[in-house]
Amino acid sequence: MHASAPPLQAHVTERPAPQALLDALAQRFGAQYSCALAVREQHGRDEGSIQAPPPAAVVFAESTRDVQDAVRLAAQHNVPVIPYAAGSSLEGHLLAVQGGISIDVNRMNRVLSVNAEDLTVTVQPGITRKQLNDSIKDTGLFFPIDPGADASIGGMAATRASGTNAVRYGTMRENVLALEVVTASGDAIRTGTRAKKSSAGYDLTRLMVGSEGTLGIMTELTIRLYPLPEAISAAVCSFPSVGDAVRCTIQIIQLGVPIARVELIDANTVRAVNAHSKLSLREEPMLLMEFHGSPASVKEQAETVQDLAAEHGGNAFEWASTPEERTRLWSARHMAYFAGLQTRPGCTAITTDACVPISQLATAVLDSVQEAEASGIPYFMVGHVGDGNFHMGYLIDPASSEERAQAEQLNHQLVARALRLGGTCTGEHGVGIHKMGFLREEAGDGAVDMMRAIKQALDPKNILNPGKIFVL
Repeated sequence: MHASAPPLQAHVTERPAPQALLDALAQRFGAQYSCALAVREQHGRDEGSIQAPPPAAVVFAESTRDVQDAVRLAAQHNVPVIPYAAGSSLEGHLLAVQGGISIDVNRMNRVLSVNAEDLTVTVQPGITRKQLNDSIKDTGLFFPIDPGADASIGGMAATRASGTNAVRYGTMRENVLALEVVTASGDAIRTGTRAKKSSAGYDLTRLMVGSEGTLGIMTELTIRLYPLPEAISAAVCSFPSVGDAVRCTIQIIQLGVPIARVELIDANTVRAVNAHSKLSLREEPMLLMEFHGSPASVKEQAETVQDLAAEHGGNAFEWASTPEERTRLWSARHMAYFAGLQTRPGCTAITTDACVPISQLATAVLDSVQEAEASGIPYFMVGHVGDGNFHMGYLIDPASSEERAQAEQLNHQLVARALRLGGTCTGEHGVGIHKMGFLREEAGDGAVDMMRAIKQALDPKNILNPGKIFVL
């Protein structure tokens, strides 16, 4: 029996919300305001393992004006504001580490305009990717960025998310064209246009995308859409080892096969997914792939990949051509995190992600797996390996300080390896709190000092999601 250990805690620097601010918020927002403990606790945690005290209150914004008024009131009292939407982040982005007010934008979930001819749509930040695709399905277009969780579009832009389709369609960085953003002073500014490119001044849109709510609160987003492919086919292929699967992926990408998705799932994850989703996949490392295009091009891509897989020991190709079969496979992949948790009841998952150049993927993955195996801690691994991104989840006893320390050490070793190989400490989770220690090592002192100077210039009172990415 392990001695009781506290949950992984964030360093907290309290900036109390004075009663005058709470009274002003209650008067302005009425039923859109809550200081109930249950509501505050819901808005003070994400899907990660870090814990901190909840915010002092929650404002349920329904318009840009609501966000502006909440920010202006908070700024008058020098109190932090933390944007909140789906709550699916993993690195502590939503935690009120300096106290403050949570601004919930889930009610701002409308599609504002669809410009099908231009392949763009303008939405509010609270709409989720599934809600968006459901609302535009009659246009013959879709939004492809798929981080796994049914995340909000605003949150995906704030963390520069990517996901399973990034190898073909890119990340949020490439797919956000324009924004409306509420600044630290409560002003609403617009960045970018619906045009596909611009040389007009600083690229403020790209500055905001990935800023994790530390430079502004997004209230409208104009994003790219894509035509639904004429033909789609998905397949799973098992391999004798993780190394074989990774080397097959590297060859697929280096040969320029325009595959839409290629996901690595290790044997531990396959077993978990089988149990959770009542599937009967071969319990070996596997690649889950999807091909988009014309019927002829999809057939050609699939045949090329099948030949490459055979060279690396790939076998038992299982094809899914109907929408129902594909949905079943991808739903199982998207539930991998929760399926992994169920393999060790009562556990907590310490999760991490890294991204490396495709030529270094085998070294990064295989060394990380070897370390996890040697530790004895149960783990699972999935990866958007087409762009060199993979995720590890270490399943620990939350009451064991020894296991937690060991998992954090594995996390440290994995990220340090990615940096040595020319990669990044986070491919899509974002920095939040958990990856702050790696940012300076990756970016360098000068770059982090420049980020800090930008933050201080745009948010001199440090009220926009403070304590994330770096500490002022």
